[in-house]
Amino acid sequence: MRLLFILVDMRSLLRTLDPPLLRDIGLVCLASAVVGASFGAIAVAGGLPLWVPVVMSLVVFAGGAQFSAVGIVLAGGGPVAAVLAGLVLNARHLPFGFAVADVLGRGRRWSALVGSHVMTDEAVAFTLAQRDPARRRAVFWACGLGLFVLWNLGVLAGGLAGGVLGDTDTYGLDAAFPAALLALVLPTLKDAATRRAALLGAALAVAATPLLPPGLPVLLALAGLVVLGRPKDPGAAAEDERGRREEGEPSVGRAV
Repeated sequence: MRLLFILVDMRSLLRTLDPPLLRDIGLVCLASAVVGASFGAIAVAGGLPLWVPVVMSLVVFAGGAQFSAVGIVLAGGGPVAAVLAGLVLNARHLPFGFAVADVLGRGRRWSALVGSHVMTDEAVAFTLAQRDPARRRAVFWACGLGLFVLWNLGVLAGGLAGGVLGDTDTYGLDAAFPAALLALVLPTLKDAATRRAALLGAALAVAATPLLPPGLPVLLALAGLVVLGRPKDPGAAAEDERGRREEGEPSVGRAV
């Protein structure tokens, strides 16, 4: 009965999304399947049994952490180092959870648990680009569940193919996710304060990349938020919004 309720609820949510947005979500999910196939193929070709990448994808469901963990193990590292690397990479999900808390279903434990499991960079980026609460919830679940299904199917297919597929990095397909995320956050950069924070964070991450282990430069980029300063008074924010509308400038979305 609960599964039926979820399916019916998802159908009603998807009706709030327009075809272009569904197309964008679908393309990101397809890219996820390709990268997942690469992960499965690399893991099996490296000597791991098929069940390892399959179970890891179902239970962990974190592409970057999975690649990192498998890379460490295949290079001779221990399981503790693999787990710690995954925890560092996924530490960014803590602020993500606060950013999309409104769509995880407050007061509904099963919804919060499932939502936290399928929360990804792409799902959060799509969600933050929406202002309407219903659309935010629909986008999050459509993207999160779509990515979960296609990623795991890709991992299974890649694992079965073994080393035939090879590394998608050779074809530049690893750039699909960063390119999609960049396109999603570009509209928010119209705000000067947000733009300064993003530029500072990017500069810190790039400068720290040669010096710190993978995952830490991304976390260091959060230091760019210090240039935002204290939150603006609601009255002043409303006045700025009215001024932008009078001048014909696009409205700036809510800060999260």
